[in-house]
Amino acid sequence: VAIVTGASSGLGARFARVLASLGAHVAVCARRTDRLEALVAEIKASGGSATAFAFDAASQVDCLKLVGEVEDALGLPTILVNNAGIPDAQRAHKMPPGLVNQVIAVNMTAPWLLATALGARLIEAKTPGRIVNIASMAAYDYNGMGAALYSVTKAAVVRMTEALAVEWSRQGINVNAIAPGAFSSEMMDGMVSRMGDISQHFPRKRLGDPAQLDSTLVYLVSPASDAVTGTVIKVDDGQGSR
Repeated sequence: VAIVTGASSGLGARFARVLASLGAHVAVCARRTDRLEALVAEIKASGGSATAFAFDAASQVDCLKLVGEVEDALGLPTILVNNAGIPDAQRAHKMPPGLVNQVIAVNMTAPWLLATALGARLIEAKTPGRIVNIASMAAYDYNGMGAALYSVTKAAVVRMTEALAVEWSRQGINVNAIAPGAFSSEMMDGMVSRMGDISQHFPRKRLGDPAQLDSTLVYLVSPASDAVTGTVIKVDDGQGSR
């Protein structure tokens, strides 16, 4: 059983399809339940298994109850992909407190609450598991053009990954992260509409294709990465090169 948050579109939907194709029963979680139901139907039509769960990453109540709801419905999850995230797209000194709270809640608090909720259940059940946090190259590189808080929260995700990996190493719970560069997604579409074709500033003059993340995700949830924990794999198509 695998949980994928932010699964109603973009990378989250892609990750859910990949995990389902490998035989996982995927709990697809997001606010837009109509899109989740369409994704579930698509996965089932392809021979996979998926169940939709209404989930708002900005809600601590939802974060605290999600893992239990999935376990009650499908059995103990052993994979969590913390994918839900939002950009801020504003200068730091112009962000209203409400937006600050929302960005921190979705990008930082939600991954922490979900990881620790699953970790507690796995430890109690003496069962190993895999947690994959979706960070960002913004954790390492910020150009000063807006989205400073997004960068800060993604840096927190990187450190969260490293810290939880150490704490849960004895329990066989591997915690890793993927740090994508600029990949085609609904979030990226919004950025392109505001800023124009940013791909022309990259060495390869292109946005990443979400399919290019498949192998990294599969590696981190498979037996091949059994000894890998506390690692952040950067997948940025050379975009971070200067």
